[in-house]
Amino acid sequence: MEVKIGVQHAPREIVLESGQTAEEVERVVAEALAGKAQLLSLVDEHGRKILVPAERLAYVEIGEQAPRKVGFGAL
Repeated sequence: MEVKIGVQHAPREIVLESGQTAEEVERVVAEALAGKAQLLSLVDEHGRKILVPAERLAYVEIGEQAPRKVGFGAL
């Protein structure tokens, strides 16, 4: 699952591949925005934990993982 996180006052977005489902990511984001958690905490495919302060969230984009293309394409 590809997740893009926009952070206020940061020039770049955070992009990660997560093993969590879209529903799990949405629930964690909703809890952070509702004030139940002060940090948005997600884990990527490599086991790294990403923490973002909830008050700095600009947007979160949840998308399906795109299949990687292998080989050479025609130009």
